[in-house]
Amino acid sequence: MKTRSKRQADASGETSGSTEVNTPVAKKIRGIKAVDKPAILKSSKSEQTAEAPKDQNVNGDKADRTSVWLMKSEPDTFSIDDLIKSKDSTSQWDGVRNHEAKNLMKHNMKVGDTILFYHSNTKEPGIVGLAKVAKDSYPDYTAFDPKSPYYDAKSTEDDPRWYMVDVKFDRKLRRVITLKEMQIYKDKELKNMRLLNRGRLSVLPVSNDELDFILKIEQEDKTEE
Repeated sequence: MKTRSKRQADASGETSGSTEVNTPVAKKIRGIKAVDKPAILKSSKSEQTAEAPKDQNVNGDKADRTSVWLMKSEPDTFSIDDLIKSKDSTSQWDGVRNHEAKNLMKHNMKVGDTILFYHSNTKEPGIVGLAKVAKDSYPDYTAFDPKSPYYDAKSTEDDPRWYMVDVKFDRKLRRVITLKEMQIYKDKELKNMRLLNRGRLSVLPVSNDELDFILKIEQEDKTEE
């Protein structure tokens, strides 16, 4: 089965004080989704603090479960338009090779969760649309394929190390909410947003309030600094 190439390294350099740094990433094959740097057992300090917030219940779940996520994809390898063109506008989010990002997908994401689709490592990085988790986590089979750039000899079908979810297109935003525009609100409405503070992972939790604010400014003219 053909896979589709996607995503950016977790160490993208997206921080509150600057735009993205174009970190080199592994060459992708068609069908690979999230692109994370090869996993290391000991997480960096920035990764250790990216656990999910405790105030989300956007889909009617318990208040201590995150149900909104920001997921990064490099548009030159897999854009939101590529997701739309996928069968049933649905695609697996494979190729994640960072344990923290993998654990968020494996243990926290559930069918129906909201996804902010984020274009990364591009001239104007930002949120371009919405999607939904369409299938709970299951083993990432690209890790079993020696021909895949994301092959991991330690990951087997009997004992998989890496997991992925399926993602289904919902809608494009009326306009791109850029990283630069969100940084304007770093000390205000988006002061706790992980993307702006510790946003190096390719999968990040988002609070309900942050989602509501982003959808609010989507309807307004672009805010200039």
